[in-house]
Amino acid sequence: MAVDPRHALAGVLTLTMFVMLADMVKRDLSDSAYPGIHNSNKASEGGVAGGDIGPWKEDGSRLKPCWEKPAVEEADESQGYVTFSLTTGPEYHVSQIADAVVVARYLRANLVIPDIRGSKPGDKRKFEDVYDTDKLIASLDGVVKVLKSQPASVSANDLAVVKIPNRVTEEYIARNVETEFRDKGNVRLVTYFPSANMKRSEGEKKASTADSVACLAMFESLVPQPEVQGVIDSVIDRLRSLSRESGHFVAIDVRIDMLKKKGCRKGDGSRSKSCFNPQEIALFLKKIGFGKDTVLYVTQTKWDSSLDALKDLFPNTYTKKSIMGNEKEMDDDELEKAIDMYICSESDVFVPAISGLFYANVAGKRIASGKTQILVPAVVDNDVPTPSARDFLSHYVLEKNHLAYSCFC
Repeated sequence: MAVDPRHALAGVLTLTMFVMLADMVKRDLSDSAYPGIHNSNKASEGGVAGGDIGPWKEDGSRLKPCWEKPAVEEADESQGYVTFSLTTGPEYHVSQIADAVVVARYLRANLVIPDIRGSKPGDKRKFEDVYDTDKLIASLDGVVKVLKSQPASVSANDLAVVKIPNRVTEEYIARNVETEFRDKGNVRLVTYFPSANMKRSEGEKKASTADSVACLAMFESLVPQPEVQGVIDSVIDRLRSLSRESGHFVAIDVRIDMLKKKGCRKGDGSRSKSCFNPQEIALFLKKIGFGKDTVLYVTQTKWDSSLDALKDLFPNTYTKKSIMGNEKEMDDDELEKAIDMYICSESDVFVPAISGLFYANVAGKRIASGKTQILVPAVVDNDVPTPSARDFLSHYVLEKNHLAYSCFC
């Protein structure tokens, strides 16, 4: 199939724009003289780090993978192909990768590097525009054979399209995928998501041999490509330089379009909800002890008037656009969301204003790296004394019910 040169040019220009923005942020950072960024003092477990004002908590130790990489079996020669596309957004990509690897491993098939499909018709880009292809291939070496492109000899007519649930099991593959694969010789996977969380199964402790492939694919194979990682690092460095509280910052996943869809523009007054608007988040952060100088990063790209409630209480509230420079317009949703996911994974505190897979995937990355300060908002009554931040830790951390705890020791 011929590639539309306009799409190819758009991809190059978009990536070039982000690299230029990263350079701009780095230059701004080198010229700034904000105190605190080099202060790496830590407090005792559960206490205040570096003398900061607010409920900061020292990071725990990075967890170690407790899965084993499946041994290479000489008799297992790859046959046929498993193809798929990454869709819906970065919060879905890690799960789609993991499911495809599990299927390809079970079928002893070749896995073809996916393309990335956006939410708009015709919105398509290469995997390497966002993610590190070489890292993916290297991480899966000996597990499945990975090809960078689908052989020209394989046409759409040669592919059996099969729907699979997220966290697909070997039993499901045997019943619903293997026959189609044997008939056609190749399959194209479409993953659907029965659940928007990543809780581990009841009674599940540590990763079994069967789970090792999924753990490896989910937590080791998918990383940003170097130019995108450079943007992420530059934004994080800039946020830390702006903080007078030992370089700490809070990342909040608050996207106004999602809040409107979920009906969260106005609070219903209940303490436990699936999403919280900016005003509720601002009051929550203030109530649990964050000071007005706290640096906040919000995933909303362009400023919305509803964010004024956050900025009124926390003047150091930033979006990507305000950090990177107002003179540049960003219109690549996939790159923006990928950048957000990794910034939220690296922040000192993460506040998910919206429930769903973005929250679940960020939580998994943070748990693995020991950054367990994940605070879920709640409506706190004014007559309640200042509560502890620990009272609002994510259930993924408090109950250790995230899938990550089955993959890491």
